[in-house]
Amino acid sequence: MTALRVGVIGVGHLGQHHARLYAALPGSRLVGLVDTDAERAKLVAGRHGASVMADLPALLKQVEAVSVAATTSAHYGVVKACLEAGVHVLVEKPIAVTPAEAWELVELAQRRKRVLQVGHIERFNPVMQAMRPHIGTPVFIECHRLSPFGERGTDVDVVLDLMIHDLDLVLSLQPGPVEDIRAAGVPVLTSSNDIANARIEFQSGCVANLTTSRVSASRMRRLRLFQRDAYLSMDFQTRQGMVCRRRTGAGERSVIETESVKGSEEEPLKLELEAFLVACATGQPPPVAGADGAAALDLAYRVLEQIGGFARRHGMA
Repeated sequence: MTALRVGVIGVGHLGQHHARLYAALPGSRLVGLVDTDAERAKLVAGRHGASVMADLPALLKQVEAVSVAATTSAHYGVVKACLEAGVHVLVEKPIAVTPAEAWELVELAQRRKRVLQVGHIERFNPVMQAMRPHIGTPVFIECHRLSPFGERGTDVDVVLDLMIHDLDLVLSLQPGPVEDIRAAGVPVLTSSNDIANARIEFQSGCVANLTTSRVSASRMRRLRLFQRDAYLSMDFQTRQGMVCRRRTGAGERSVIETESVKGSEEEPLKLELEAFLVACATGQPPPVAGADGAAALDLAYRVLEQIGGFARRHGMA
């Protein structure tokens, strides 16, 4: 595969790692960076032998593909400019601020025949990839995503900051159309929701219960799911998984068999960028397409709508 000329837009907490990996991957050649903080861009570019571009148009003239790791509020305008310039895009989640913006970007990518991939990185967590072959048709899904409080990400609601990861994971299991949503959330340390819970019922009969918080004492990243023949558990931090199945033993007695699954030590972001480069080079659909990111954002806004209704009913809004 010929190395693609790539750039990174926004080299803060996440973008710096995009730059690091692009500079090392055989499928890419890091050409340039753009950031509103010129000194920050110069520092990161110096580490990886890239150039600091004067502005976005200057970068787009030099590259075939970019990662967009700017603030969420900038996603729509930046991604649109990139696609209109004929450049493939990997944009960090959420894909945009609103579902309307997201779907417009999806349609633009389709018209321009460019790759639009969304950075829902948990899809690339090695434990998720190792557990995929064991997943059939879930009937109940439970997700916990908890974090201690920190300033990063608090410019948006916790549903858009954290829960959206699990909304994407749930949708990737193909539970079908949503039938009903019940949700509640409360602000604790910021002006938006810092803790939230959503119960999502699908027309298939599958139920997903998601809890997320950015005001917890410790971190937790877990997903558990139940299907007709098994119970599966995944810890995204330790990359440990477990599959429990009921087997018929001697004398027709049921026996519970447990299998441990361990994800590899591969860096999820590296796997994500490799998949993006392959999609750009081959024209194959990316593993997390723009439409996937838009669908997760759609569902996040439906959760937020229900949280708003809960707040109004209880005199909290």
